[in-house]
Amino acid sequence: MEKFTLVIHGGAGTILKEDMTPELEQAYLLGLKAALDAGFASLEEGGSAVNAVKAALVILEDNMLFNAGRGSVFTKKGVQEMDAAIMDGSTLDAGAVSGVRNVRNPIELATEVMRNSNHVFLSGKGANDFAIKQGIKLEPDEFFFSQFRYDQWKAIRDSDNYSLDHTHQQLEELMKDKKFGTVGAVACDMKGNIAAATSTGGMTNKKYGRIGDSPMIGCGTYANNNTCAISCTGHGEMFIRAVAAYDVSCLMEYKGLSLNEAMNIVVHNKLIKIGGEGGMIGVDAQGNAAMVFNSAGMYRGARNSQGLDEVAIYS
Repeated sequence: MEKFTLVIHGGAGTILKEDMTPELEQAYLLGLKAALDAGFASLEEGGSAVNAVKAALVILEDNMLFNAGRGSVFTKKGVQEMDAAIMDGSTLDAGAVSGVRNVRNPIELATEVMRNSNHVFLSGKGANDFAIKQGIKLEPDEFFFSQFRYDQWKAIRDSDNYSLDHTHQQLEELMKDKKFGTVGAVACDMKGNIAAATSTGGMTNKKYGRIGDSPMIGCGTYANNNTCAISCTGHGEMFIRAVAAYDVSCLMEYKGLSLNEAMNIVVHNKLIKIGGEGGMIGVDAQGNAAMVFNSAGMYRGARNSQGLDEVAIYS
């Protein structure tokens, strides 16, 4: 039996301690622990890495604290448009959706795309039509409403700003929550197969149907048994330009670097050179894990069959 491992994240960014009450910090840590519990239980029962990452993300998508599923942010039009992706490192099968609405768990829809659509990436109304055909659970708009997210959006909805743009001083003062709340999970199962999954509500006040790195295979999500499984969180445009997740795999495959070495080069060198803030989590087929970020914090957790068990927010 191989060492089996699960790693999760709930977003990275400028998570300031002065903005964090003890109660809120505890709620975040409990949310991360619940996701670890769900995904790791699947691995302990001999489940696949794919099922483990999906199980972990369903918990995070249902948690209002994270910008995915139920806690997704508001777009320029005042609605939620969600993205998700999943990839199986044993087969290189992948499924992704973008711009979906009213889907309770976008990661479940992405998994259906991977398994039952003959496609990799569906978007917008077509993705929603496929969700209905596959019997994916839908919810009314009210289910996704969060006063916290609504107040965030209300503060900037009359401007062209969005909540990840750190260049606007006025925005800095308005936006207490300067973080990228994408959620993700990577796992290595008992058979040494690995998988990655990522889900997000994107940017507050985003317009023009903007899509970030999360659902893009190779950018925000990637898995290959020969190298690694990666899920990213950060300023999506930079992660797309860097093809960040696949770059980690390439450094391992072509340069022979370890998971940790490759992730550190991408996060602390390549991304920083183009102004990319955020982080990523990763596993390899030996069950090794890494959590690397260049921002003030990253909501994260890891657990393995050899006793590792941690959740954390700050460096």
